[in-house]
Amino acid sequence: MTIAPARAAAYEVVRRVFEDDAYADRALRSASAQLDDRDRSLARRLAFGTVQRVRTLDHAIETLGKRPVRKLDAPVLAALRLGAFQLGYLGGVPRYAAVNESVELVRRARLERAVPFTNAVLRRVGDGIEGLLAGLPEGPLKHSYPDWIWDVWRRDLGEEAALALMRAQNEPPPTVVRHVRGPAPDGISTDIPGAYEVDRVDEKSLQNGQIWPQSRGSQLAGLVVVSQAGERVLDLCAAPGGKTTMLAGEVTAVEVNEARARELEENVRRLGAEHVRVVRADGRALPPELAGFDHALVDAPCSGLGVLAARPDLRWRSQPLPELQLELLRAAAERVRPGGTIVYSVCTINADESEAVVDASGLAVETIEGWAQFRHPTRPEFLQTLPHVHGTSGFFIARLRA
Repeated sequence: MTIAPARAAAYEVVRRVFEDDAYADRALRSASAQLDDRDRSLARRLAFGTVQRVRTLDHAIETLGKRPVRKLDAPVLAALRLGAFQLGYLGGVPRYAAVNESVELVRRARLERAVPFTNAVLRRVGDGIEGLLAGLPEGPLKHSYPDWIWDVWRRDLGEEAALALMRAQNEPPPTVVRHVRGPAPDGISTDIPGAYEVDRVDEKSLQNGQIWPQSRGSQLAGLVVVSQAGERVLDLCAAPGGKTTMLAGEVTAVEVNEARARELEENVRRLGAEHVRVVRADGRALPPELAGFDHALVDAPCSGLGVLAARPDLRWRSQPLPELQLELLRAAAERVRPGGTIVYSVCTINADESEAVVDASGLAVETIEGWAQFRHPTRPEFLQTLPHVHGTSGFFIARLRA
């Protein structure tokens, strides 16, 4: 029996994410490299949906298949998850295709002894998953999130908004690019200057450095720095360079990871940002000569709870990083001249990593003027984009004075 190329690619991604701890987007890039656009799009939908919904899928497999998932061979579990996702969430997929091709994936993994079991479980899942999903109470099991994320969002936003946020980040995010140079992208202009919502990323324009894939929330963080020509700017956590290349002035872009620093240099060249100098260093231990900056941007590592729609595996590996964030923010403040500004941003929706870090820094807060639509719901001096409200990634943004 033949297996559709998109299913084969999705199966490879699911296995690599849960067996090798791979990132879903990178695994998909290699698994779908030989596919045409249509199959690549389907592979992405299958793989990302399966990874995203894995908590709910495992519950369905255990409840309907009557076998604990922890006792299953990894290749079998991946096939069951992929099949169950199609049966539960993709109404247009024929049931026989979802079942039979998942069974064939197990056979091709040389687990012939598990073929009858896989077939039986998926048929039971097919019979019962629609009713099972409909009967789940609203909450993290139904929407497939770890309990701790649900607890954080319910604490910070309230239950109704937390549910809306969970639903929003289970949907594919809009594709948005930043117009860098050349003709405007073929898309719809948005409320962020230079940000266009497009049907797809034009690869030729991307290679030529005319556009850069970047959400409205991310672009907003870069705009809030408002640096000018002739000023010195420090970008403390710069890779991959989307916000870095938005900054005017003489920009020093710092990245600690060697591979990411190389990627940053390549992206800076591609986007023609000749005013950017890349320095490989730990932002908490910069060379002494890096001082006296007019502005700093600290787009700190974080739990990423605002970008879960684009990063389906992140919800299962995410962790808050408030101690590191505070260290980086204080390190940046030490390198900015008196009266200079520091923009602190994180792509998360978690008060422990956002307003609590700013409060702990002891730095003076400068209210961000404009952008009223993105005003933080309880701290109006800050900005907070919310996927379920603004249709973009979730970013917290603060501007502080040294």
